[in-house]
Amino acid sequence: MSVNKEPSGRRSVQVEVEVPGTPEEVWRAIATGPGVSSWFVPTRMEERQGGEIVSNFGPGMDCPATVIEWDAPRRFVAEAAMGPPGSPTVATEWSVEALAGGMCLVRVVHSLFASTDDWDNQLDGLEQGWPTYFRILRMYLEHFKGMPCSAMQFVGFSGESESKAWEKAGGELGLLKLNQGQKWSAPDGLPTMAGVVDSLGKGMHSNTVLLRLDSPSPGSAYIGAFSCGGMVMVCMSVYLYGDKASAAVERDQPTWQTWMSESFPMPQMG
Repeated sequence: MSVNKEPSGRRSVQVEVEVPGTPEEVWRAIATGPGVSSWFVPTRMEERQGGEIVSNFGPGMDCPATVIEWDAPRRFVAEAAMGPPGSPTVATEWSVEALAGGMCLVRVVHSLFASTDDWDNQLDGLEQGWPTYFRILRMYLEHFKGMPCSAMQFVGFSGESESKAWEKAGGELGLLKLNQGQKWSAPDGLPTMAGVVDSLGKGMHSNTVLLRLDSPSPGSAYIGAFSCGGMVMVCMSVYLYGDKASAAVERDQPTWQTWMSESFPMPQMG
């Protein structure tokens, strides 16, 4: 854990990544709704001070934030509640710094004020969650910048442990025992999808895989099992780019959704 604790009570974590592009190009990727939706989660963003940002992490899981500082194309800060009512407010600062060689440094800093360690695990989770998404951001800017993106996002739930949920999901998708750089294709009965393993276990948990896709169109897919609110979520995010992406999503999304819903159904609320 690398939570920085200051005498004032401010606690923070930061993550950064070098990406290709001009500051303006990188800014569009991190500070507009279509840009963020091309590598993270579906996002709506009002690009101004006082504007609202809404990130959707799955059905019924909208996370709103308010822009409190806006200095395009260099820096913006948004504030949101860390959790349920009564929880501290977390400020998230995004900045873009031009580097030599046509590169930029993207930095995100999450900070809050607290007198106890109660929220350190959540800060640590935020810190560990970014590396894989930043890898997707870098791939997007390297290979797909400015191209139309159509994304699919699927969320299911498991009553078992993370490792058991991943064993089931990875097993059904043929992802277990793969190595980095190894080719993969979706098993029979599922829509056509194929590519290579980009990285394994790079994210909040070890039970994750990031794929570079070449079918049904170029893109990436991030699949994993994560603890969330006392439950285990199985998530699959697919980012497809280019002229064929929209048709592929329209064709394949219902079948992928059926697989997720049947394998990891939503819990019954009673």
